[in-house]
Amino acid sequence: MSTAKLGSFDDLLAITSESLRPVMMRLRDIILEIKPDTSDVVRLGDRAATYGLGPRKMIEGFVYLMPFKGWVNLGFYRGVDLPDPEGKLEGTGKKLRHIKIRSVEECEQPWIRELVKAAVDERIEALSK
Repeated sequence: MSTAKLGSFDDLLAITSESLRPVMMRLRDIILEIKPDTSDVVRLGDRAATYGLGPRKMIEGFVYLMPFKGWVNLGFYRGVDLPDPEGKLEGTGKKLRHIKIRSVEECEQPWIRELVKAAVDERIEALSK
């Protein structure tokens, strides 16, 4: 596991701008609704919470939450491998993609749940081989 300083989701909320805390909480709720038994690891050094099939972020992680000043990145560790019919995924990395979420209302878009579910399914399939 990473040597980055670990913490709790509440620790991460404490360093998130107050206006984005409800966004962070709603996105976390959605992730846990889709995969209730998810592993969650908060790395305060990364300023992010990783959700996965286990604690290893780059192998078992399927999504992460990373707050910025005006938005929260809902990130996908293997975003390049996910279906994105709405064209919402951003990023230029080899595998990572993200969506910038600015409000709780944006969290309720159906394609967000579809992408999170696809990310879970991708990790389950990849790790079962």
